[in-house]
Amino acid sequence: MACALNWFEGIAMTKENLVWPETKETAQKRIEQAKALREQAKAGGLKLEVYLTPRIAEWILDIVEKGDYIDPADAVYHLMDQARELDPHHDLRRELLKRSIEKGMEGPFYSHEEVFAELEKEMKTHIEPARWEKIAQNYSDV
Repeated sequence: MACALNWFEGIAMTKENLVWPETKETAQKRIEQAKALREQAKAGGLKLEVYLTPRIAEWILDIVEKGDYIDPADAVYHLMDQARELDPHHDLRRELLKRSIEKGMEGPFYSHEEVFAELEKEMKTHIEPARWEKIAQNYSDV
């Protein structure tokens, strides 16, 4: 059975511990598409559209604004490359998970009523995501 890998623990994700719901048909289409694109992507890369949550979008725009990266695509590319480099280091990933859990245990804590009220509010006030437009670079002026 094809399965995803739990990034922090390095354990195979099965239908019992998947973090996203997926039908067998959708899973098969996802796998077929990945296989079909593999050779072309290996030679020429892969373009895709990504949705970033407001929290991550704000962080990405902050680091672009500071000049750390040229644009959000550049930031995501470099951050994904860092994640790829970290991938084989299970001890470091486990330490990151531990620190993340420890930070979460510091609070604040919310009741399930508060969480569901916030989720309901977010669903009622849907806001379209912002869209970054690539800026053409004229390298002769650099």
